[in-house]
Amino acid sequence: MANDAQESRSKRSLSWLILAIICTLLVFTLALNIYWSAEPDMFDVYQTAKSKADADNTQIVTGYVTTNTLIHVSETILQKRGGYISNDILPPGIFMDNIPSWEFGVLVQIRDFSKALRNDISRAQTQSVENQFLAKAEPQFNVDSNSWIFPSAENEYEEGIESLEKYLQQLTDKSDGNTQFFARADNLRDWLRTAANRLGSLSQRLSASVGQERINTNLAGDAEAQQSTYEPEILDVKTPWMEIDDVFYEARGTCWALIHLLRAIEVDFAEVLKKKNATRSLLQIIRELEATQRTVWSPMVLNGSDFGFFANYSLVMSSYISRANAGIIDLRDLLSQG
Repeated sequence: MANDAQESRSKRSLSWLILAIICTLLVFTLALNIYWSAEPDMFDVYQTAKSKADADNTQIVTGYVTTNTLIHVSETILQKRGGYISNDILPPGIFMDNIPSWEFGVLVQIRDFSKALRNDISRAQTQSVENQFLAKAEPQFNVDSNSWIFPSAENEYEEGIESLEKYLQQLTDKSDGNTQFFARADNLRDWLRTAANRLGSLSQRLSASVGQERINTNLAGDAEAQQSTYEPEILDVKTPWMEIDDVFYEARGTCWALIHLLRAIEVDFAEVLKKKNATRSLLQIIRELEATQRTVWSPMVLNGSDFGFFANYSLVMSSYISRANAGIIDLRDLLSQG
């Protein structure tokens, strides 16, 4: 009987030990989750570029600040707290969705600008030869963000950053006249159109958090226009409840990246903006986007009705993004004027 009692106590002790280990792991995972959920701070694009130029003993030329900003934004999604989380297959990363959505928002802007840099900004005209390093960087940033092996998203993005670094080095080489960054109004307009489309889509997805019935305007009132498949006259648009916080944080990531890229544009396209009397318009767009980065005090993204008792974070975010989108459209009009 004594042996049975001792064996019973041993089993209880082992059970408590296992329970304590599980609780400890859960608490540690939760703490790590909270720590990794912190979004990166903003940075000064010009001072960051100046520090790099001083370290490399080079001069800041046209396009240096913008290219370096693209590099630094790309490095941020890899080097922030927790590193790159979107393709994690182990806890706590696999249980997180807000920061991976934030990462995707940033990544979309990296992809869009690297494409614009490769196809337009670094080339004088359509028949100009593209830069070899930008031709390599752009597809590397387009690797599936959830890929964790063969290839690893992080490795591909790191190689893309290395290619951008090589382009930046060539840009400051006075003996290399083939590597250029053309700060022209038409180049800026083309990229701004893509940025406006991204913001417009996000604004619609955010405002659909409460569900809406919308009149179908997809054919823009053109009597001769056609589309592939039939759509009803009234569209019922609603973002699924489980995706609301994902869209919200994707929007925050998109705006975070756009703020830095637009601040860099303010530096490298300063003369173009001044000539078009568009500097203040750009600054107002940046101010609207900065409002999207205010601290979220609630532990979850609230989804109250539009005029209900509780706040609706998606509608607030949508209002800022809509104003920024309208500002970009006006800015493109200014840049198109002679």
